[in-house]
Amino acid sequence: MNKRQLGNSSLSIAPLVLGGNVFGWTADEATSFAVLDAFVAGGGNAIDTADGYSVWVPGHVGGESETIIGKWLKQRGRRDDVVIATKVGWEVNAENKGLAKNYILRAVEGSLKRLQTDYIDLYQSHKDDLTVPVEETLEAYAQLVKEGKVRVIGASNFSAARLRESLQASKQHGFPRYESLQPLYNLYDRTEFEQELLPLCREHNVGVIPYYGLASGFLTGKYRSETDLKKSARGGGVGQKYLNEKGLSILAALDAASARLHATPAQVALAWIMAQPGLTAPIASATSVTQVEELLKATDLQLDAEALEQLQDASVAA
Repeated sequence: MNKRQLGNSSLSIAPLVLGGNVFGWTADEATSFAVLDAFVAGGGNAIDTADGYSVWVPGHVGGESETIIGKWLKQRGRRDDVVIATKVGWEVNAENKGLAKNYILRAVEGSLKRLQTDYIDLYQSHKDDLTVPVEETLEAYAQLVKEGKVRVIGASNFSAARLRESLQASKQHGFPRYESLQPLYNLYDRTEFEQELLPLCREHNVGVIPYYGLASGFLTGKYRSETDLKKSARGGGVGQKYLNEKGLSILAALDAASARLHATPAQVALAWIMAQPGLTAPIASATSVTQVEELLKATDLQLDAEALEQLQDASVAA
């Protein structure tokens, strides 16, 4: 599988990143191991997680996903074959959140221990912390890179203004710079990212690894009516946001392209992201080997001009 360079960094990743948010949540350990095995066997190499996954589940404290990935890495001996991306800064609990230097230096030790590794390939600010100067956060990352605990850093859920400020601070002070951005982006959710963040990322060659590439499962075609919303725990939120005229128009365009190209709506939706200039690789999660194999096929799917035009027209509708 052809790899893509992440920003200006030394990291090269396949055009699809495996999301680890489901590990230890809707995918138990055995299922997660099978999904990870299938992903790597199919040519994937980048796995995204966070210290906050899955703190939203009753009884969980955060770090469950990292722990499962760490066990898999140790049992399979695949550390050198994969790019491990994790994050810091989300509110794990009242005392553990944000991007202050002291907290980052403490939090990274927990992630390293859970992941059972000496280094993190891509360490990302999970969300911006407006109470902390960008220089303080970058100084913490500079120390971790110097110590060999982190190879490359990235940002997630940053505004264009704060990302620009961070890039300028890195250049001015000689700190490592954010080589990637992880924003919300898919066929439905386009406007916010495309207006300011995409031009900024392209100008500075910042890699983009968007999350919710399938719009929480909506772009798979799984949810087409109010009845369908009862199929999963995500259904309620999906219905409120996506089950409307625009969403159904996008599904119709996906259906048309899928039928002509002998693909699934999910494959077409992910291939669309991969085809956009400036986009490195979408993140998608899976809870079965079958799902992984389906998603990986998106990396070989070439969308024709007709599909791109239909998807463009549907996804920019009011």
